[in-house]
Amino acid sequence: MTQLRRTLTFRDLVLFYVATTFSLRWVAVAATAGPSALVLWALGAAGLFVPLVFTVLELSSRYPDEGGMYVWSKQAFGPFSAFITGWTYWTANLPYLPGLLYFIAANMLFIGGPQAQKLSTDSTYFIAVSIVGLGVSVWLNVIGLDVGKWLSNVGAVAGWIALAFLIPLGFYSGSKYGSAVPLTLHAFVPGHHLKDLIFFSTIVFAYAGVEAASTMAEEIVEPKRTVPRAVVFAGVLIAALYVVGTLSVLLALPQDRVSSLQGLVQAVQAIALRARVPWVVPIVAGFVVLNVLGAVAGWFAATARLPFVAGVDRFLPARFGALHPRWQTPYVALLVQAAFAAVFVVLGQAGTTVRGAYDALLSMAIIGNFIPYLFMFAAMIVLQREPAGPDVIRTPGGAPVARLLGAVGFVVSLAAIVLSCIPAEDDPNKALAVIKIVGGSVVLVATGAIIYILGKRRS
Repeated sequence: MTQLRRTLTFRDLVLFYVATTFSLRWVAVAATAGPSALVLWALGAAGLFVPLVFTVLELSSRYPDEGGMYVWSKQAFGPFSAFITGWTYWTANLPYLPGLLYFIAANMLFIGGPQAQKLSTDSTYFIAVSIVGLGVSVWLNVIGLDVGKWLSNVGAVAGWIALAFLIPLGFYSGSKYGSAVPLTLHAFVPGHHLKDLIFFSTIVFAYAGVEAASTMAEEIVEPKRTVPRAVVFAGVLIAALYVVGTLSVLLALPQDRVSSLQGLVQAVQAIALRARVPWVVPIVAGFVVLNVLGAVAGWFAATARLPFVAGVDRFLPARFGALHPRWQTPYVALLVQAAFAAVFVVLGQAGTTVRGAYDALLSMAIIGNFIPYLFMFAAMIVLQREPAGPDVIRTPGGAPVARLLGAVGFVVSLAAIVLSCIPAEDDPNKALAVIKIVGGSVVLVATGAIIYILGKRRS
């Protein structure tokens, strides 16, 4: 196999983490819960983000190889667990990427002005925009990370610029007109009903992503030194951006008027109209689109490395382990992933509305994402039995604390999977939603098991 090129620096990695983990769409989703979302961000950080960061730091320094959690699961539980970890992490992005692309399509409508909003329920429009966005992402990544990384970098910077508009506008609106949402002590207390627990699983999912770059370990410059610094720096920044961004939306727009697809730009629009600066709206919408497109490119690059490594190990056909003769990228894995994602773009619309498709795709993505997290956190616990070399970044407190954090992450991930199987209260066809979410997830896992068995026989 031709050697992969090391092109990702500390700057690239920080921007990659921000592009893949911090998403403006989660700011909009969180704002629909009102002020209690600010507390949920803190609980989500404690329940998942902190265990995830220390798990990634320790395991990536123990095993700094291409494949990330695929390699960690293999070390702890063997090749079958490794394959299922990589397979579910990869397939989780098949419904997740279309969800991101739908968000792009929804916010592009603000660039076109009020007349364009008539397309907000047009399935054909959402499918067309999603396919184009998918094509751009795969094309740049096939050319190479040294080119494709710039879309992720631009996406991260675009998110900051959008927040640079939102945050001052939100606080301006709050100081001049008062907060659009009452910021009473009671409003900050999270609810304890089932719908509130389901919502918390989405908040937790918003923190997922810092493990993604470890799948590209052999393409990072000095990974043992670069990854830890980038994870910590980006982690603090991401948590702060989520809290401040959500508060800014709540200062500008009542929570019952916030859309999970367009909420952030809706808040900017409400303030801009009051301040008589409507020209700000399409500019912010443009940066929101770039931010999420950067996330698509980043996730696309990271997850395609998993079928690539499985191809090298011969669990998938050897072509998956092939590199492009000119650009030295895993182009077969990238193209196959694009083809499957395109199928999910279309299937997500079957028998439902645009909003229903978005919610179903999100639930499937959460389930698929947290299954490999179960293996990863379990590996964190099990691999404490192995001696740590001098280059390993140990969790503060050593093995006991590492096992505790692994257990916390495991329980939170399992709870998120269970809660994601429950459809939204306003879903017009709950039975179909459950079939899509649970049935689709079971089919994807079962397909992975079959492929593993066939690959094992072949090898």
